[in-house]
Formats: sequence, C-alpha cells, structure tokens
Amino acid sequence: MKGILYIVATPIGNLEDITLRALRILKTADIIAAEDTRHSLKLLNHYGISKPMISYWKEKEKVRSDQIIEKLKTGQSVALITDAGTPGISDPGAVIIRKAIEEDVQIVIIPGPSAFVAALSLSGLPTDEFVFIGFLPSKKGQRQKFLKDLSLEAKTLIFYEAPHRIIATLMDMEEIFEERKAVIVKEITKIHEEVLRGSLSEILKRLEKSKISGEYVIILQGKRNGKRIINEDIISEVRSLLKKGFSRKEAVKKIADEYGISKKELYDKSLNHTT
Repeated sequence: MKGILYIVATPIGNLEDITLRALRILKTADIIAAEDTRHSLKLLNHYGISKPMISYWKEKEKVRSDQIIEKLKTGQSVALITDAGTPGISDPGAVIIRKAIEEDVQIVIIPGPSAFVAALSLSGLPTDEFVFIGFLPSKKGQRQKFLKDLSLEAKTLIFYEAPHRIIATLMDMEEIFEERKAVIVKEITKIHEEVLRGSLSEILKRLEKSKISGEYVIILQGKRNGKRIINEDIISEVRSLLKKGFSRKEAVKKIADEYGISKKELYDKSLNHTT
C-alpha cells in the first residue's frame, strides 16, 4: 500500500502562524521533505519535532523527487514543506506533486499561509478578480516585455520580488503603468514588516530612502476603465456612501473612479440594488 504525500503550508515569517493540523502531520509523518533542511529545522526545533528529513532544493528537486516517490511507494508518508508558505506556489514542490499524481499516490493538502494572499487581503485594492504572477524575469528587457503584455489587464496584479531587484522592477512598472495605485508589503508577518501605499512614483521615492531588505510582495491596481465585473461588494460600497450622506451621483463617481468601471453601468445597477 502506498503512503500519503502531505502538502503542508508553513509560516512565512512568524512561527506562530501554523495550524494545529500542520503540526500534527509534521509530528506523525514518516519523512519530512524540505526545500532546505537547515532552514526548516528552525521551525521543527521550535515545536520539538524530530523526523528523518530529505532536502529537495532547486536543482536537486528532480533527482530527489524520484527518491521521495520511492519512499511513498514503500508505504511511508511524506510531509512536503518549503522554507516558507505553500509548496508549489512560487516555491519548489511542483515537480514532486506532479510525479505523485502520475504514480497515483494519494495527496492531501494541509492549507495555511501564503504571502500573496495575506498581502492582497491587507492591500485595500480590489480582491474580486486578480492575477498572481509571482517573480518576474530578472533581465530588464524580458521583464519590460512581460509587463507591457500585462498593461491592459483590468484585474489586480500580484508580484513577488527580491530585494536586489525591487527598485529596478518598480522603475519599469512606473514607466509602463505610470501612476497606478500600488501596495508594497515587505517582510510580511516578520518583525520588520512594512506596508507602503500610494502611486508607483510615490512608493519609489519612499523606498529609495529606506533600507532594502527581505522579500517583497507588489500589489498593483489593474488598468482603469478596463472591463470589470460590478459585483455585490462594489454595490455595497455605493450603499455605504449613500448612508454617509453622499448623493447617488457623488457615490457612483467616487466608486467608479476607484475601480475603473463605467459610471453609467454602476449608477443603473445601484438603482436596481438599492431601491
């Protein structure tokens, strides 16, 4: 009988951000497959967990994935973790997961932290529709082409970026997306967590004067006046402004401008939902 592959999400910074279920699986699994065993030991030692470990970082993932699958075929259970967050989401793990599917191994997800979801939640930008990109190409030309291809996207855009490229990436974004609103989250859930809000140029000026360190999540407003779905959440914001004393015309203009949607369409839909 084959073992079970558990995909276990681990804290992205604060070690308290782990579920009771994740701790139980880490304690009971036969093997823990970690992106970097040295890094993961900080978490495991903190919770008094001691298990056989196998690393699968970067270039080793393809080779080590075969070893992990063999362990599963012998009936051993494997808990798959990365240095931080959810395996396979801009992190290693996808190769092992695909091979487990091919070998008809049972896979169980233990959900938990994900940096882009946490950053999007606190951003204040539209969350009804979004596109998660992850890390952009490191070369300037490739990065700019990638961003230009996204320039007409109306959905909220989400990126990850490393400290040594954050300024260059934001400069490219400012050139291509101009004065769109953005939110930059640094070191999310960690001691030096920082959130910067404003236009791309405003954030760039502030970032150039601050200490660049840690990983960054960039949440970028979608193209204004692009086609967006006017959902119940947007209508609720119009209702809220009406209760505060705004006229319907004022409330609709404010919300339509913020979300980049048709004032006429929002006005008509607000009448249908608020009368």
